[in-house]
Amino acid sequence: MALEPITRRTALKWASAAVVAAGAMPSRKMARADAPRLLPAGELPKDARLGDLKDLNGYFPWTPSPSVREWEQRAEEVRRQVLVACGLWPMPARPPIQATIHGKVDRDEYTVEKVYFESHPGLYVTGSLYRPKGRDGKRPTVICPHGHWANGRFHDHGEAKVKKEIELGAERFEVGGRHPLQARCVQLARMGYVAFLYDMLGYADNTILSFELIHRFAKQRPEMSQPDRWGLFSAQSELRCLNALGLQTWNSIRVLDWITTLSDVDADRIGVTGASGGGTQTFILGVVDPRPKALFPAVMVSTAMQGGCTCENASYLRVNTGNIEFAAMAAPRFLGMSAADDWTKELETKGLPQLKQHFELLGVPGHVEGKYYPFEHNYNQVSRAMMYAFMERAIGDGKSSIAERDFIPLTKDEASVWDDQHPFPGTGEEAELKVLRGFATEFDQQLAALAPKDAASLAEYRRVIGGGWDVLIGRNLKTTGDAEVEHAAETQRSGYREATGWIRNKTHDEAVPTLFLLPENWNRRAVLWLTDVGKAGLLDAGGTPIPAVARLVQAGYAVGGLDLLYQGEFLVDGRPLAETRRVNNNREFLGYTVGYNHPLFSQRVHDVLSLLVAAQRHKNPPEAIGIVGLGQAGVIAAAAAVQAGDLVKRLAIHTGGFQFGAITNVRDPMLLPGAVRFGDVGGLLALRAPQPLWLGESVAPLTAAAFRTGSPGALATATVTLEQAGMGAATWIVS
Repeated sequence: MALEPITRRTALKWASAAVVAAGAMPSRKMARADAPRLLPAGELPKDARLGDLKDLNGYFPWTPSPSVREWEQRAEEVRRQVLVACGLWPMPARPPIQATIHGKVDRDEYTVEKVYFESHPGLYVTGSLYRPKGRDGKRPTVICPHGHWANGRFHDHGEAKVKKEIELGAERFEVGGRHPLQARCVQLARMGYVAFLYDMLGYADNTILSFELIHRFAKQRPEMSQPDRWGLFSAQSELRCLNALGLQTWNSIRVLDWITTLSDVDADRIGVTGASGGGTQTFILGVVDPRPKALFPAVMVSTAMQGGCTCENASYLRVNTGNIEFAAMAAPRFLGMSAADDWTKELETKGLPQLKQHFELLGVPGHVEGKYYPFEHNYNQVSRAMMYAFMERAIGDGKSSIAERDFIPLTKDEASVWDDQHPFPGTGEEAELKVLRGFATEFDQQLAALAPKDAASLAEYRRVIGGGWDVLIGRNLKTTGDAEVEHAAETQRSGYREATGWIRNKTHDEAVPTLFLLPENWNRRAVLWLTDVGKAGLLDAGGTPIPAVARLVQAGYAVGGLDLLYQGEFLVDGRPLAETRRVNNNREFLGYTVGYNHPLFSQRVHDVLSLLVAAQRHKNPPEAIGIVGLGQAGVIAAAAAVQAGDLVKRLAIHTGGFQFGAITNVRDPMLLPGAVRFGDVGGLLALRAPQPLWLGESVAPLTAAAFRTGSPGALATATVTLEQAGMGAATWIVS
C-alpha cells in the first residue's frame, strides 16, 4: 500500500506530542538508567570479534569452489570487492592515451624507448619500452611492474651481491645479475616479445607521488586530513577508496589500454610478470582485467604474509579472501608462480595443490604451475628462466630460446624519461592534491550521472551503487549465517513482559545482548529500536519505556533493542568508544586493519542482520518487522534495511544530520571507507526505494530521485529535532 507523504499539519502534531513527552524522555545529555544486564559488571560477551584482529601476517588458506557455477558467482564477488577496494567501482573514464615516446636506444637485437603519459590528471605512467628487431607482425607482449627493488627501473644489485649470487647459482652473468629488471625485458625482446617495464609509484621517474608517501607512510598528517584539503591515507581519501594500491592498479590498467593500441602488439597475447610488490600488481591486475592471458607473479603468492607495503593493501581488499584466491582468478588463463626462502616457501604444499584442483575443475589442468627455489626473496635468473618458458608456452611461438645472454645495460640517462625537452612535472603536496581532486571530481560526476530517472536507471543505480554498498557492509541476509534467539530472563511489567537474551550467530561466533518488550496483546508485528546507547535506549532514567517505545508497545508491537558491538555490555567501563581498534602495526594506515577485518560500522550492521535472520527462523516469527534508528544508529538502521530488502517493512530514521563526509579521524567509530564514493547517507537511503521510509530530516537529492521513480508515496518526511523524532517515527509505524 502506498503511504501518503507527511503533511505539515501532521508533522506539527507529532512534534507537539514529542515535546510534551520530552519531559519524561531523557535527552542525550541526561542520565540514563542501565538496561537490564545479562552479564556481571566487567564481563564481556563471548564474541569472536573481541579477539585478535586479523592482519597481513595471518594464515590465508583457500578452499576451491565445488562447482563451476559456484565459482563463477564467487569470482564475480571477488572481482567487485577488489575493484571497490581499489576505488575502481565504477571504473573511471578511459579516454585514448596520448603517450610521449622518445629517446630510442638501439641495441643488437632490440630497441628501448622512453615512454610517459598521464593516466589521469596529474597521475603518470613512466617506463621503458623494449621492442625486438627484425620481427614482423604483431608480437606477444609482456608488461612488467617491477616491485620493491631499490630505484626501480634504475636498480643495480651491486657488484659484491652479484658475485655471491653467481657463486650460489642464482645468476649466470654479472650484468644480468646486477640489472635483473632490465635482464628480463632484454631476454623477452630477444625472444621476439614486446616488453614494457614501468615504474611503480614513487620509484625511478615516477616520483610525482613520492616514495616516502606511497611506500613509507606512517603518521597521519593533520594538515592533509581536512574536509577541504586531504591527501592519501586520510579519512577523506578512505571515504572515497582512494589509496596507493588503487592508483597503481589504475596505472596498470592504463598501461594495457595504451600498449594494446601499438601496431606491433598482439592484444590477444598479453602477459604480466613482476616480483614481490610487482607480483602483487600482477595478480591484482589479473583479478580486475581479463586482457592478460598469462600471469606470472614471482615470490608473492602464499597462504602466509600477504604483502607488507602500504601500496599492497587497501580497505576491504582481503576481507574473507587472500592472495591464493586472487591468483585463482587467473583461471582459465595461464598462471605461473615462483617461490623462495621467504613467506612463499610453502607454496608447493599450501596453495598450489588447491590451485591445481581449481584449474582442473575449470578444464585447464595444464594452465597452472608453481615452483619453490631455495634462494632468498628474488627474481633471479633461475626464476626468470622459469618465467620465460612459461610465457613461451602460454603466449609465445614455441620456438624461442629462453637462455639469457649478456647485454649492455641502460644507463640512468638512457632510461630516464625526463630531460630538458621533457621536464619532470613536479612533486609535493600540490601534486598529490591534484591527483586526488581529479579522481574525487570524477567520482562525483559518476554519481550524479547514476541518479535514478526511470526504472532502467534505478536498476543500474542499484547494480553499481548497491553493489558498492554490498562490499562495504560485507553481508546480506543470505550470508549472515545461522543466527537464533536465546532467551535469558523475563520479568512481568504492567501491560508487557521485559525479556533479555542473546542473538547468537553460530556461523560467525558472535553474541549480541538483547532486550525485548513484549506486549500482552501482541499484534504479530515487531519493531527494532536502534540508538547510540544500545538497548538502554528503550528505557528512560527510571527504567520504564520511553514514550515513543511505550506508544508502540501499547499498540501491540513487540519492541527490541540491541547492544551493537562496542555498545552497552560490550563496554568494560560503560564509556562510548572514542576510536576503533587497529592491528599491531605502528603505521597509521587504515588498510592494515580494515583490509582484513570488517569496519566497526559494518559489524554493527551485521548485528542487526543477525537479529533479522533469527526473527525469521523463530518458532513464532513476526508477520512484519520495522526498524527505527535514531542518531548515528539511524545510518546503521538504514544500511541493515537496505541489505535486508523487503523483510523490513518500514524504516524510520533520524540521523541527527550525520554525514560520513564530515569525518576527519581515520579511527572514528563511524568511518566507513567508500561511503562518500557511494553517495554518503543519501546514496544509501536511495537504495531503500521503493520500500517505505520515514525520514525526520531533510532529504538528499539522490534519495528523492530514487523515490520519485515509481514510488513517491513510499517516502514520508517530517522536519523535527532528533529528540522529537522517536515519537514521530513511532506514530508513523502504527499509522
